[in-house]
Amino acid sequence: MQELSFRNDILPLKDKLFRLALRITFNRTEAEDVVQETLIRVWNKRDEWKQFGSIEAYCLIVAKNLAIDRRERKDAQTVELTLEVERTPEASGPYDHLVNKEQMDLIHRLVNELPEKQRLIMQLRDIEGKSYKEIATILHLTEEQVKVNLFRARQKVKQRYLDIDGYGL
Repeated sequence: MQELSFRNDILPLKDKLFRLALRITFNRTEAEDVVQETLIRVWNKRDEWKQFGSIEAYCLIVAKNLAIDRRERKDAQTVELTLEVERTPEASGPYDHLVNKEQMDLIHRLVNELPEKQRLIMQLRDIEGKSYKEIATILHLTEEQVKVNLFRARQKVKQRYLDIDGYGL
């Protein structure tokens, strides 16, 4: 096993940690604090890094737990979250840009309405690109639970989107 470096192995994870913390806390400042505290805790455990199967999974677990603790303390669930990563398809004009923006806003709103577990699983799988096994480790679930929750979340978002888009509500 190669030697782990804080600069090369841990610091590049800060964006992933931030997105996860933001998804949980719904507050940019709180998410930044969670990332900072996560990096401090990981640094303080540097003597134990070799014992971890995946330093990335360890960092994500620490960030998740800290974010949940902060969210519960601040009760930040009423603030709406917008996704940091957005891939807008090519549009030919202002009207197409407006339609695409409205569609993305609707999808963001529908994802934010999901139960927390489903929202986190979608974040980790569809945005962060984590494997089912990694998500299961991070959220203390089985891989089957991850797959079922992800399927249900996607189906719920799809069905609500089709209902709203079909009726124009």
